[in-house]
Amino acid sequence: MRASLNLNPSKLRFTLATDLDGTFLGGTEEERKKLYSFLEENKDQIGLVFVTGRDIPFVRNLIDTKEVPKPDLIIGDVGTTVVNTNDYESLKEIQGWIDSLWSGEEKARELMQAHPHLKEQKIYGGKRVSYFYSEEDKARAAAADAIAAGYDAIFSANLYFDILPKGVKKGPTLLKLIELLGLNAETVLTAGDTLNDLSLFETGLKSVAVGNSEDLLKEELNRLKNVYLAKGHGAAGIEESIRHFNLF
Repeated sequence: MRASLNLNPSKLRFTLATDLDGTFLGGTEEERKKLYSFLEENKDQIGLVFVTGRDIPFVRNLIDTKEVPKPDLIIGDVGTTVVNTNDYESLKEIQGWIDSLWSGEEKARELMQAHPHLKEQKIYGGKRVSYFYSEEDKARAAAADAIAAGYDAIFSANLYFDILPKGVKKGPTLLKLIELLGLNAETVLTAGDTLNDLSLFETGLKSVAVGNSEDLLKEELNRLKNVYLAKGHGAAGIEESIRHFNLF
């Protein structure tokens, strides 16, 4: 499997910062194998960052079972946790920024008591409180209350609702990581398929919304000129976008 965090920005032709479910893990088995093999064969020239709503134990298990190439870093918990894959320790420079913006779980839960349609998820890490939702209009109302109280909030996949530290989402955390590591932003490609990936696309970085992206995300894409809408689903869409942007 690929090496852990020992990135040399001067040697990287590009860095892939990708969502997992529906994106890196999407597509057919053959399409995933093709993309994963390409990344493995060129691991010294391609950085790999998983940017996911999943918690770190889930991603670590995925890596340990060798179902996916080993990334250099993981941005987990919808942008509220950042770890390297040498020892799965947090990157303190970024984690400190995240922690300083978090107003606390207790206050967030108390706030959401006014929205009984939300059903809390069991999560195992990150500065966030997560719920399931089934009605978009009610989720938007809950998000507005969270934002007014000094949090950020996102919902996606017609199912997931997350309350996050103010100003912290996948995209802003990725930008902090790019700055910390000294990566060339012009050669970073982000990939996603749901609304919780929108902040990745709003970074202005080269981006791909894979062909199976949810409709609510696609509605946002007309205003974003940096996003390529792939025809291929999941891994096939990522591979398609690498050719589109002429990254390798």
